Amino acid sequence: MEHLTHLADPQTIRQSLKAVIQLAEQYKKENTRIPVLMEVCGSHTMAFAKSGIKTILKDYVRLIAGPGCPVCVTDQKSIDAMIELSKDKNRILCTFGDMMRVPGSRFSLMDAKTEGKDIRVVYSPLDSIKIAQENPHKEVIFLGIGFETTIPVLAVTVQEAEKQALTNYSIWMSTKLVEPVLRELLNSKEINIDGFLLPGHVSVVTGKNNYNFLAEDFLISSVISGFEPVELLRGIYKLLHLLLNNKIDIINDYPYMVKNEGNPVAKNLMEHYFDYHDEAWRGIGVIPKSGLILKESYAQFDAKKKFHVSLDEPRKTKCRCGDIIRGMITPEECVLFNKGCTPLRPIGPCMVSTEGTCAAHYHYMRER
Repeated sequence: MEHLTHLADPQTIRQSLKAVIQLAEQYKKENTRIPVLMEVCGSHTMAFAKSGIKTILKDYVRLIAGPGCPVCVTDQKSIDAMIELSKDKNRILCTFGDMMRVPGSRFSLMDAKTEGKDIRVVYSPLDSIKIAQENPHKEVIFLGIGFETTIPVLAVTVQEAEKQALTNYSIWMSTKLVEPVLRELLNSKEINIDGFLLPGHVSVVTGKNNYNFLAEDFLISSVISGFEPVELLRGIYKLLHLLLNNKIDIINDYPYMVKNEGNPVAKNLMEHYFDYHDEAWRGIGVIPKSGLILKESYAQFDAKKKFHVSLDEPRKTKCRCGDIIRGMITPEECVLFNKGCTPLRPIGPCMVSTEGTCAAHYHYMRER
């Protein structure tokens, strides 16, 4: 507790802010522009906004939110498919709460639930196993959204479903991997990024060594950071220090949680149950081998193979969530932000998710 108290101590935060601003001003003086850093993780985006750090540093460091919100990067067609799944009265859909209000082309899972469809919010994928046991005459489908933080739990869920010999249980896989999307962003050269603040939660599973490609293939520095204010500022400080010294490195600034090799148990589970799969990302398109699907030996638990879903092409809107998660624009540059699109009436997932950039800006950064 003393450790956490120190990381949120106001005096320490003020000192850290001062140190970051000094380095940022030095960088601007030497490069005639402010540094551009991308925080990959949606939890970082929310923490930066909620703490006020992003607002205070806006004239010194440009912090761009990246594609680290799992709900936000799920493409429109996948969301429409999940909603379509709920229409069969013999099915029970289980999902995390964030997904309920994400707009599909015509309505959301919440709308479907209001119309009487059996859709249940769970706190863990394992909760859906119990629901399948209690409802043997219904097909129970868990909506598998998430990055490497969630995927090992999905593997354990499949393991448990196999152990219980469940024939009425499956997962609709729409998971994403961090490395392929970072490669895609850098290869696209759409934005000039000086460095990355890497996701602490994902890194617990993947490990520091998983990011060596950033330094080796793209010559870009990165820092794995925690989520408390001092940790966030320390991550920025260390990244600026690398930039000012023209040094390329990957720094693990979350060593009490993240190891070089990651979590071998979690990684072995992922390797045992899943294969790589080409996955569609909102605003980006299909990225090769950027997602996971169940191996053929576990196909009985793969909802995409178990159920056929017929869909029309997604309805287009003026929502620019796809541009936002690529770091192309800020939420305020979308014509819908705080007008047609608000948390009460969201048009895109970036305004719905607790890790969404638009939600972070609306609650903590918009002009009032």
